[in-house]
Amino acid sequence: MTQPLDRRALLLSGSALLVSACSGGPAEAQNRGADAAYANSPFRRVTDAQWRARLSPLAYQVLRHEATERAGTSPLNDEHRRGVFHCRGCDLALFRSQWKFDSGTGWPSFHTVIEGAVATQTDYALGVPRTEYHCARCLGHQGHVFEDGPRPTGLRYCNNGVALSFRPASA
Repeated sequence: MTQPLDRRALLLSGSALLVSACSGGPAEAQNRGADAAYANSPFRRVTDAQWRARLSPLAYQVLRHEATERAGTSPLNDEHRRGVFHCRGCDLALFRSQWKFDSGTGWPSFHTVIEGAVATQTDYALGVPRTEYHCARCLGHQGHVFEDGPRPTGLRYCNNGVALSFRPASA
């Protein structure tokens, strides 16, 4: 004998499923609290007009308004020297070059981030939850992190190249 469908149980289980699907994955857990470490940074007090004057128009739109550069347009896609990738907004070191890999997406991608350098939040801009990450010091948008990257983390930090600058290692 089949049980009638209990509407309350269905709603409760559906809500629980939605909450678990929208909660952060490993990237969010790894970077919780990174924002707090830089809460008093002077970069948090830079005005919108000052950011506009400091950055190129595209870097300003990406870093301050979460725009996305066109895939395949960043010269950093072809950067293979040893060094460190920094936030273009405040120069905080974010990624080491040995963590960069070719994801085939057209954006610079990394499997690991320097500890405490980025913070994350859930982004619903496309109607589905994605994990957005930003510079922990200046809050500049960098990109999104996905759970389809290579070992050792299984993560893919898909970064807007215009949001980064590269500093080669000294010889």
